[in-house]
Amino acid sequence: MSSCGAVQAKLNAPSEVSMPNYPVMFKIREVINGEGYLAGVTLTGRGLFVKEDDDNWWLYGVRPGAIADFGTTPQEAFGKLQERYRNLLFDIAEEASTFEKFKSEVEKFYEQPNAEEEERWSEALHAIRSGQAEIKAPFDSIEKARPDNWPTGISIVPLHQVKRFTAADNVPSTLAAAA
Repeated sequence: MSSCGAVQAKLNAPSEVSMPNYPVMFKIREVINGEGYLAGVTLTGRGLFVKEDDDNWWLYGVRPGAIADFGTTPQEAFGKLQERYRNLLFDIAEEASTFEKFKSEVEKFYEQPNAEEEERWSEALHAIRSGQAEIKAPFDSIEKARPDNWPTGISIVPLHQVKRFTAADNVPSTLAAAA
């Protein structure tokens, strides 16, 4: 099973969550076609899963902060957030006439803060680390990682200038519970 399939299977498992907020980290890589350029965009971000009153799992972007989506399972929410992010990149590419303009606009998007979600993310991480809360299903079966070992950032590479491509360049989307 691929790593994305494994994450999907684990997150689609029945959940018995008593903790309302789950801090996560994720990596998403997209290849985007623009007018005369091809861009490789790798986002290493943070998000906060919250089971809201509408009984849906919401994934709120922390870094970047200007994105969120929901689903009936955490995996559905993560998939929809990835799709929303990909479509945002498509929209930026449609407007950007050069790679440099595309890169600048994507960096602006990434740098949009969401102080409220950042605070909730930090509080949820503190609750886990202090023992006030524990990671429960469906999050207990995904990779755990320390945020200081998983720095956030965005990388935008002009693939149209790359002379050599290898399978090692492929980066699957990943999701880890902050611990």
